[in-house]
Amino acid sequence: MLHHFNPLVIKGHELLPIVQGGMGVGISAKSLAGSVALEGGVGTIASVDLRHLHEDLVAESAKAGGQEDLDRLNLIALDREIKGALRNAQGRGMVAVNVMKAVDAHPALVRQACESGAQGIVMGAGLPLDLPEMARDFPEVALIPILSESRGIHIVLKRWMKKQRLPDAIVIEHPRHAGGHLGAASIGEIGDERFNFRRVLNETFEVFKQLGLESERIPLVVAGGINTFQKVRTCLQEFGASAVQIGTAFAVTREGDAHDNFKRTLAGARPEDIVEFMSVAGLPARGVMTPWLKSYLKREDKLQANAKADPRRCTQGLNCLSVCGLRDGLGKIGQFCIDLKLSAAFRGEVTKGLFFRGAEPLPFGDSIRSVRETIHYFMTGETPSDLRIPG
Repeated sequence: MLHHFNPLVIKGHELLPIVQGGMGVGISAKSLAGSVALEGGVGTIASVDLRHLHEDLVAESAKAGGQEDLDRLNLIALDREIKGALRNAQGRGMVAVNVMKAVDAHPALVRQACESGAQGIVMGAGLPLDLPEMARDFPEVALIPILSESRGIHIVLKRWMKKQRLPDAIVIEHPRHAGGHLGAASIGEIGDERFNFRRVLNETFEVFKQLGLESERIPLVVAGGINTFQKVRTCLQEFGASAVQIGTAFAVTREGDAHDNFKRTLAGARPEDIVEFMSVAGLPARGVMTPWLKSYLKREDKLQANAKADPRRCTQGLNCLSVCGLRDGLGKIGQFCIDLKLSAAFRGEVTKGLFFRGAEPLPFGDSIRSVRETIHYFMTGETPSDLRIPG
């Protein structure tokens, strides 16, 4: 693959400057992450509730005696997915695992990922201040926080420096464009100027100077809204980013781990079908206006007014999140079971699922193409010769 971009270097791995974003539940697992790594990029497994990908673990879940059993099954699934992705990668690229700080079991997920051979841990959905402690016994594993503004980057760097550890890369995610859980306090803030890539990058370079880290060359990876080769080139050659992170365009590839209905729903969504709303974890979210989401948003005010703290409202019995609007009775945020809705989306159940998605059109329209073609386009600007995109 001919391109003119500098490689992304993480922990001695020389990689294409392409990071595949972690997408759960089950959207990015061994097939997608392994395929991206095989092409020389960073493939990322989303660690959340991976038992849904394994029939035997789903069957065992029905007999589970509580949260401890479900957590154990998810760790088994994570181990399988990491080892499968590494086999698929054939020693190329990098296989990382995304662990959400907002997930209650995040320390156990980090440890399992490291023990299973993951080459990197990516953590967002909260400041990952304690990630170095969790991965202390695995110095060969790259640690990559996800943040959205320079203030958070400054906080993380100062805290990590006290622990004699630096990030091996930093993902800078723009809430205005990314899919899933967004790094802003409210929907009204997602377009704030402080999240502008050029501004955050320049401010972060200044933070490096203030902290004496200019020579450390910590790669900065921009994420959110990267849907064209031209944007890749601008971010890498004009803004000074080391790589780009891409989610939705990889979610709809043939190698994506989700059901084909999931891929068609994401790929076929029009701009007016993509909406922002408050998720159960207290963060804004972006998704496709499916029948379930349309119905939920009509009832949202009433559901929030009737919110009450009751562990029995956890419809999966998983207690997956540290903070949950439904379980904890937090009336200003989402009132639904995130795990139930994301697992339905993974199965392609359009009438029941919650389909997270980035805000921008996809490079190949509603066409489902391969990981190789997708990476080739983002690295060279060349579309498949047989592709015809209307309009």
